[in-house]
Amino acid sequence: MSESFIYQVTDLWKTYSNGARNVEVLRGVNFSVRSGQSVAVTGPSGVGKTTLLHILGLLDLPLSGTLILDSMNVGDLGDTDRARVRNKRIGFIFQFFQLLPEFSALENVIMPGLIAGEKWKDIRERSLGLLQAVGLGSRASHRPGELSGGEQQRVAIARALVMNPDVLLADEPTGNLDPATGEEIEVLLKDLNLTHNTTLIVVTHKESLARSMDRRVGLVGGKLEELQ
Repeated sequence: MSESFIYQVTDLWKTYSNGARNVEVLRGVNFSVRSGQSVAVTGPSGVGKTTLLHILGLLDLPLSGTLILDSMNVGDLGDTDRARVRNKRIGFIFQFFQLLPEFSALENVIMPGLIAGEKWKDIRERSLGLLQAVGLGSRASHRPGELSGGEQQRVAIARALVMNPDVLLADEPTGNLDPATGEEIEVLLKDLNLTHNTTLIVVTHKESLARSMDRRVGLVGGKLEELQ
């Protein structure tokens, strides 16, 4: 495999049980992403976009097929190694932020570093720098309930970046925001992709966000197709 690819997916299948029948969500997905590329995954609700993102992020396993992350065959990894790779190499941004309400913005950003066993001083300094980078340096001590939706999403972005991941996966990152704030987040995500050369894969219904990416792919009938 060429080193220029961060992901290579071959014949990926995923099936869920729905009562007495099985539903094929992914039906032989083939997908390659170059390092540093930004990609939008589009399609109607319920077609499996989030499922695909969770598999790419090592949060879920396919029924069959091959997923290569850089030079690693993810199928060869056990649960512990998969969790370690996920923590260190993949950042997640969710539509509903998924911040811990009892902790401050800074503590939320710090959390992945603590899980990885990093020293508090090192991860704290890096986390403060990221909060500054997303425009929230003065809000570091505030808890999520004291922040606007846009501010919470910025905290989530800082948290996703704190381990300097190779890949940033975002699931409808502007879907729970007002239009103006959503546009700010769009600009921020694309700027982070360009500045840090972090591979960015975004699931979105928003046309402006999708068209700002290097590539657009659509999930249709359980398969991915390139879009213009």
